[in-house]
Amino acid sequence: MVESTIALDRIFAALADATRRDILKRVSIAEHTISELAVSYAMSFAAIAKHISVLEKAGLIIKRRSGKEKVIQIQPKAIEVAFSYLSEYEKVWSDRFDALEKLLEAR
Repeated sequence: MVESTIALDRIFAALADATRRDILKRVSIAEHTISELAVSYAMSFAAIAKHISVLEKAGLIIKRRSGKEKVIQIQPKAIEVAFSYLSEYEKVWSDRFDALEKLLEAR
């Protein structure tokens, strides 16, 4: 339980930043090198590398070497963990809205 809580904390903390969400979106479409990602943002290579490090620690991406470059690809398993967690709340709220709808229809 504690491990899954820590994992979720890292995932949601990583996703709290717009730049990291954009990086994740880009690598979900295709693998990119850090250099390729860095040119898309008005920040230093080091800043992008830090964002990538946060995403990697959260388990959202995988970084591997290809020659001199580091290639970034998405790790869908972490997204599945977050989706599973949020799905529980979706059901709760869906049930609540259904109950509210029935109550309103009964009036």
